[in-house]
Amino acid sequence: MSELEYTTDEMMTIAAARALGDGTVCFVGIGLPSTAANIARRMHAPNAVLIYESGCIGAKPTRLPASIGDGVLSEFADAVIAVPEIFAYWLQAGRIDVGFLGAAQIDKFANINTTVIGPYDDPKVRLPGAGGAPEIAANCGSVIITLRQSTRAFVEQVDFVTSLGHGEGGDHRARLGLRGAGPTEVITDLGVLRPDATTRELTLTSIHPGVTVEQVRDATGWDLCVADRLEVTDPPTDDELRVMRELKAAS
Repeated sequence: MSELEYTTDEMMTIAAARALGDGTVCFVGIGLPSTAANIARRMHAPNAVLIYESGCIGAKPTRLPASIGDGVLSEFADAVIAVPEIFAYWLQAGRIDVGFLGAAQIDKFANINTTVIGPYDDPKVRLPGAGGAPEIAANCGSVIITLRQSTRAFVEQVDFVTSLGHGEGGDHRARLGLRGAGPTEVITDLGVLRPDATTRELTLTSIHPGVTVEQVRDATGWDLCVADRLEVTDPPTDDELRVMRELKAAS
């Protein structure tokens, strides 16, 4: 239990960090996923191997990287290799346990949009795009997604499928021949959602302290399923908050 006050974003980041186990080989996206992965490495997963798209294997940044090309990623990395080798030898060969991704939009089957808001040919907003996310979503053993929950982000159907989650649900991934299990957790500023074992539809399984089910439903653009046994996320500890804030202060 923390004696320090914390924000909903801090709760989300720390909940995401806890999802990364020690010894896990993790393909890390920039932003909140990178913050979470580096908290995990400093707190409970010192043997986690953080891999970044730029070619850094076993990155141990002393501050949060500003981009995948930030030199701090290579400074203490175990190895720095060519980008094609990261994808061909590590990712596509099935050597990555977990992919950590963000999103602009997500739907009930955890399909991700980071391409456009609105029609592709005439979008309201053009987003940064795919990067390596489609390959991460297809090939990692599992995928953890982090983003703030709102009806703008959690939509019935994404405007563009940049990275496949569970497609149309059920066994869609298996029918497509994709290696990985796909998204296993979606961690937001309100709670944690996990796919149903059969339908693969995202189901609310945990709410963060002080959050109600009604708040989560109001921030979701579809009729949200809620687990019969709903958990409450443990609040951040003082140590977790200090490590996260020190990382951010150094950046």
